Amino acid sequence: MPEPERRTVPVPGEPLPLGVELTPTGHPAVDAGLARLAALDGVPTDAHVAVYEDVHQRLADTLAALDRD
Repeated sequence: MPEPERRTVPVPGEPLPLGVELTPTGHPAVDAGLARLAALDGVPTDAHVAVYEDVHQRLADTLAALDRD
């Protein structure tokens, strides 16, 4: 018999996971960036900025590399 789904009680002031599903693109560099963003689910927002900036730069570099090829 399957176990019943466990629901956690939200802790006031703690971030709640959004539960957004990751859809792979098939491009390793883009998928790596999406995975980094997905890892932020449930992490306090003050930790997001550095990851957003890093992913943005990596995606910009990936696009620029497409223009060079």
